[in-house]
Amino acid sequence: MCKDYVYDKDIEQIAKETKEKMLKLLTSTSTDASQQLCMASGVEEKQSTCESQEQHLELVKPKRKRRRELVYTIGLRGLINLGNTCFMNCIVQALTRIPVLKDFLLSDKHKCMMNSPSLCLVCEMSSLFQAMYSGSPTPHIPYKLLHLIWIHAEHLAGYRQQDAHEFLFAVLDVLHKHSQDDSVEEEASNPNGCNCIIDQIFTGALQSDVTCQTCYSVSTTIDPCWDFSLDLPGNYTTFRSRSSYRADSAVCRDDMPGFLSLTDCLQWFTRPEHLGSNAKIKCSTCQSYQEATKQLTMKKLPTVACFHLKRFEHLGRRRRKINTLVSFPLELDMTPFLASTKESGMKADQPPTDCAPDENKYSLLAVINHHGTLESGHYTSLIRQQKDQWFSCDDAFITKATLEEMLYSEWYLLFYYKKSLEKE
Repeated sequence: MCKDYVYDKDIEQIAKETKEKMLKLLTSTSTDASQQLCMASGVEEKQSTCESQEQHLELVKPKRKRRRELVYTIGLRGLINLGNTCFMNCIVQALTRIPVLKDFLLSDKHKCMMNSPSLCLVCEMSSLFQAMYSGSPTPHIPYKLLHLIWIHAEHLAGYRQQDAHEFLFAVLDVLHKHSQDDSVEEEASNPNGCNCIIDQIFTGALQSDVTCQTCYSVSTTIDPCWDFSLDLPGNYTTFRSRSSYRADSAVCRDDMPGFLSLTDCLQWFTRPEHLGSNAKIKCSTCQSYQEATKQLTMKKLPTVACFHLKRFEHLGRRRRKINTLVSFPLELDMTPFLASTKESGMKADQPPTDCAPDENKYSLLAVINHHGTLESGHYTSLIRQQKDQWFSCDDAFITKATLEEMLYSEWYLLFYYKKSLEKE
């Protein structure tokens, strides 16, 4: 015999019917299944035989699995690196943590008006959010998102290493353009003059006060912004060893002794800056060019406050990364940096009386870290799942993180969410 496999229509039908019978037997109750088996055999069997079949079926019958506790798994899903795309993956992980954006994209509130919906980034982000919150344990492959970014932001096309902050701005800009039809009938309530979901979440307002040093008249300009780019104060751009500090009760604070903090950077950002004799401004009161000081403050706070630390320095041909450790708090009060605080002449630690305390307070939502050097680096993110549950996202791998890991991270971007909007 040649032992070749022979296909026969009749045998195939018999095999199919037998398979269906066996499936019925396995899914039925053990008592009914044993009776059906005994009747199908057409043979009178002894009670002991039926009992043994009953026991056998009980063993092979699929058992109902216990329901898994999904509190800490829904929304946690890795992302495949498609070739130097860690900059994209870490931003996606951070965006999926924003409650307002998640509610918008998962509730089909977007009205796509594009001729080709397949080119709409908001539609793709809706699909992406659905995939991230599907409960699937396998990593997601965000190839469609990458393709659309290449189309709409050509400077990010290709498999070169890209900057996560630049990618964030590109994504927000395209989402802003593709979601403007969602709120055309609503009156804009933000400084950008647009009420799309992106402007509702990210748009704040910076107030710039330029004061003439001769007559002390003030010229005020208010500009919309999507984030706050922070310099390191003074000469703190040198590397500091982190081995001398051990995490203790200070893990929830940003005032670690001997280290810079986010508060230090914000104080430096909002300090009065003397523009110098080389940058004189024309004073409308003096009607001549005069030396002046400039001070930035927050006129309007966004729903999500994004802070960008300028870690990458470019001085002529010289390029380097600043590795200075900058601590940050789990909860942040922005009251000292508001224009209203400055105008009322209050001290930095006294909140204004005309606003609710929680209106200016934020909770940390996500952290974007950069590891390595400027030429060869890698991005990861730390995201908050529950109030005290933090996870580290390294492309396809997600692991539980500790506050100590967050404390020692070289953060590049921080995302804070307004406490007044958090659900209990």
